[in-house]
Amino acid sequence: MPAYKMCCLPGDGIGPEIIAEGKKVLAAVGARFGVDFACEDALIGGAAIDATGEPLPAATLEAAQASDAVLLAAVGGPKWDTTDSSKPRPEQGLLGIRKALGLYTNLRPVQIFAPLAGASTLKPEVIDGVDLMIVRELTGGLYFGARHRYYDEEGAGPDGTPGQRAVDTLEYREYEVERIARQAFEAARRRRGHVTSVDKANVLDTSRMWREVVHRLHDAEYPDVTLDDMLVDNTAMQLINRPAFFDVVVTENMFGDILSDEAAQITGSLGMLASASLGDGVALYEPSHGSAPDIAGKGIANPLAQILSVEMMLRYSFDMGEAADAVHAAVEAVLDEGWRTGDIADASTPTDHVLGTVAMGDKVVERI
Repeated sequence: MPAYKMCCLPGDGIGPEIIAEGKKVLAAVGARFGVDFACEDALIGGAAIDATGEPLPAATLEAAQASDAVLLAAVGGPKWDTTDSSKPRPEQGLLGIRKALGLYTNLRPVQIFAPLAGASTLKPEVIDGVDLMIVRELTGGLYFGARHRYYDEEGAGPDGTPGQRAVDTLEYREYEVERIARQAFEAARRRRGHVTSVDKANVLDTSRMWREVVHRLHDAEYPDVTLDDMLVDNTAMQLINRPAFFDVVVTENMFGDILSDEAAQITGSLGMLASASLGDGVALYEPSHGSAPDIAGKGIANPLAQILSVEMMLRYSFDMGEAADAVHAAVEAVLDEGWRTGDIADASTPTDHVLGTVAMGDKVVERI
């Protein structure tokens, strides 16, 4: 029997509740396809800060590096919010593990599940046919550049009075741009053959270099893929105006962070969208949503994004395409039958078809 070892990171808020459903789905997949999945839990984020004082303990990183894949739920919450740069924040754990594992590619599929089309705030004719993949560079840019905050005695204010000054450096190297562009072109070849490269080349030197590198790679190795450039502000508008235009969208870290959340809302709920973070070794899979501390412990969180993250893990880390298809089909079947969690229910949803976290996971497992 094939066996895979996974590092599971429940994290904070609703994290422990939804990752439990992801594990349940993995067990069902294992039983159906004859595979043994072993999950080792570890601390990250706020839970790790409370237990160890650090958002990414050394033991967690060691467990992740020794695994075949990492399944993460969510990190963060108001308990750990602070503007004091000397204090740890849960998000530092997420950034840290991405950097340590070399996870430079983030894939966020944005697909409309037909039964949930009415949950989108956009008109049905606008979202018809939406099926796009955002390819976000994950270990460079502002989030990982040099940063400094200090008190400027010479005067930070227009009247010359002293005050604080903060600097964050946006930096990219040529090879970082080339490797993420390659991922986008390869993804496009498996899809509809169209890449939109998003930058701010009318203002930023990093974006000008980005555009040059992307075009050079395209012309040399991927002339069969259609490539166009789009400024990030225009992209934000076009994602709402004509989202079905996009196939693969590739962009730098901060732009990708913002645009992927915008694109996610096209579907009507962040609770439905998964993501994969890939590099040259161990990959990490997580929902696109946050820790939702306001509903933590209530048993009402939507576990489907976590379950769809398991689908991506089966597909990209374990090369189990048939099993991944089975998970996706199970989610579609549950939705087709009218089952909903509260975040994706509407006025037409019968009360007895609104499920909690565990019951929704059970429905998916039954279909698998």
